[in-house]
Amino acid sequence: MRRRHFLTATTGTTAAVVVPLVAQHSVGTSDVIRLRSGVDALVALDATRGGHDELERTALAGAAEALEKQKLGASQRIRRRLFSVAADYTSMADWSAIDAKRTNRAQSLLDRSLYLAGMAKDSVAELDAWNMYSILAHHRGAYAEAVDSGHAAQATAIARRDPFYASLAHARTALGHSNLGERQAALRSLGCAQEALGNASLDDPRPSWTAFYGPGELLALTAIVRDKIGEPAEAEAASHRALAGIPKEFRRNRALATARLALAQLHQRDIDQTCATASTVFTMMAGHPIPGRMRSLLGDYYRDLITLAPDASVAREWGDRYRTEWSRA
Repeated sequence: MRRRHFLTATTGTTAAVVVPLVAQHSVGTSDVIRLRSGVDALVALDATRGGHDELERTALAGAAEALEKQKLGASQRIRRRLFSVAADYTSMADWSAIDAKRTNRAQSLLDRSLYLAGMAKDSVAELDAWNMYSILAHHRGAYAEAVDSGHAAQATAIARRDPFYASLAHARTALGHSNLGERQAALRSLGCAQEALGNASLDDPRPSWTAFYGPGELLALTAIVRDKIGEPAEAEAASHRALAGIPKEFRRNRALATARLALAQLHQRDIDQTCATASTVFTMMAGHPIPGRMRSLLGDYYRDLITLAPDASVAREWGDRYRTEWSRA
């Protein structure tokens, strides 16, 4: 079964994630396992809360610890595994910066992730880095670069060997094509992603960061592609199916899928329904600040809303709620 580790601390804060400390001695497998458990805890926290500064700091501390232990590794195999752990911690810091919309910070961290993945000779970590390069390029508006990064992810050894990873890489490529207005290329890549995931074994053991991806998440990405290429009805249908399939523990991803559902409804001019849907995003994220990436998406939604329905009372009410929630975040 795929590993999914969750925090048990009642506070639910990043401070509850403790990077295990190990004694200064020759480092072995047990040390690698202890360090990797910290990565798993951060992955679980991100699924619920999203990226934030403290998560990034904790992840970078974990990477530094792994690299210090790498110098004491008992064998070349152990040292490579510690490079891999450091790559995974750095990738968590990368992702936290992307989710918090700190794009310049994320770029430098991604370069470091790719370097560490190469030192580890870890194809999964390499794919993870290219996957996030594609996401970052999307948020920077560099859509051709997002497509190129998707192709780089497809070319990794793990994507050639395991259709699960190939599916994720094709899905990222589809998003890039859709943002470029390349409808046929987007649908072709999306079809490849769907076919590959259908051929994948979802129960094979994989790193904890991959737990977010499955049929539900692919449907959420499908909804974005369909909306971008001008098919909001198909996007709405995909969003509903995504929300039925994304596990409850992935609260941040479910909130993002809900925001995308609201956008699809808005693009069909269903003003009352879209405002009701968009309001649930705030309820879903209650108790935590809204991550920067989600704040940006809601900002895009609000701009579309006031453009398409500037005089609707329900739109004005939603705008009041949006400004209130924004000031709290």
